[in-house]
Amino acid sequence: MASEVPHYLTEEDLVYVPGLHSRWVRLANGAKAHYVTSGETGPAVILLHGGIEGSSGTAGWRFMAPFLGANGFRVYCPDQPGFGWSDNSKPEYIEHGPKAQVDFLKMFADALCVDKFHLSGNSFGCTNSCNFLISHPERVLSVAFIAGGLGDIVDPSLRLAPKEGKFTPNPDYVMPQFDGTDESMRVLMEGIIYEKKAIWPELVQMRVRAALRHREARARAGMPPFTLFTQQDANIRQIFTTKDRLPRLTTPMIYLYGMDDVLSPVENGFNQEDAVPNIQFFYPQQCGHQGQTDQPEMFNQVFLEFFRDGKVSWETAQWAGVSRRRPINPNLVETPAGGFPAPDPSLYVAPSRAPVGA
Repeated sequence: MASEVPHYLTEEDLVYVPGLHSRWVRLANGAKAHYVTSGETGPAVILLHGGIEGSSGTAGWRFMAPFLGANGFRVYCPDQPGFGWSDNSKPEYIEHGPKAQVDFLKMFADALCVDKFHLSGNSFGCTNSCNFLISHPERVLSVAFIAGGLGDIVDPSLRLAPKEGKFTPNPDYVMPQFDGTDESMRVLMEGIIYEKKAIWPELVQMRVRAALRHREARARAGMPPFTLFTQQDANIRQIFTTKDRLPRLTTPMIYLYGMDDVLSPVENGFNQEDAVPNIQFFYPQQCGHQGQTDQPEMFNQVFLEFFRDGKVSWETAQWAGVSRRRPINPNLVETPAGGFPAPDPSLYVAPSRAPVGA
């Protein structure tokens, strides 16, 4: 794992990662956008981070971006509005709503002259990726989703809380409130990262400083300390409805959802899989909500093959836990000699957990 490489905070309060470069660009609305990038040639890839406080392009993609950059892609990981080093000099730049996030991504790609690109997002970034795809499908070459919502394709009443998941390793997890301390940030991160050795002290410090920067800006603007998807206007919401739209898209799409997700139990992935027959799902083991951090070698290989070849090899698909809940899609996964194994939904029905201490 890349955590074995010495790391420290740079003069920009970013964790130093070899092969990952800090950059800035001016957007059409006047905001300065910060991003990290890797790779000099090849197809473009844009990676969108998650949405707990302190998130950023560096925090979310420090393992994957350098790998893809070293393997033939130009990778861009922006700090989305309200996170990382994103511009918070004006209240409108801090907006978390879905339209603001989609508009940001379009302005960001336009500013870099990236007309078409592969796209991925984790959690909050997964939802933003989905919303961008629905809004601008002509810009997206393919999409790899990680552990997030796909709009309104699933009835909200079916969503499971952490304590309701049968596969979660920590049913008692309750997301804490960030109180400005390193310790509260570390506990917050434990809800999204299964592999605890990936929670570096420097990473915690970077996230704390980023979170505090944006809390201070929101306080100056008279805004709440932290909210997600604040846009409630019904006319705006209908723009991003995915029901009956996402299943009709022909864009190649895969989705990785960790079996050990604490923040959002994997059953929430099962429910989404049932609603989108055109997306190939994977359920990797020993993997939580931020799978690209828990299983970097696995996720890196899946993304490399998918973005490069348009499908995942059978060997890698097995490693990544290709879904057996329904027939495997031969357009997105390499067909093995002898054909795919038959679906086996029983693999995803876990017995109720034994009481703690039993």
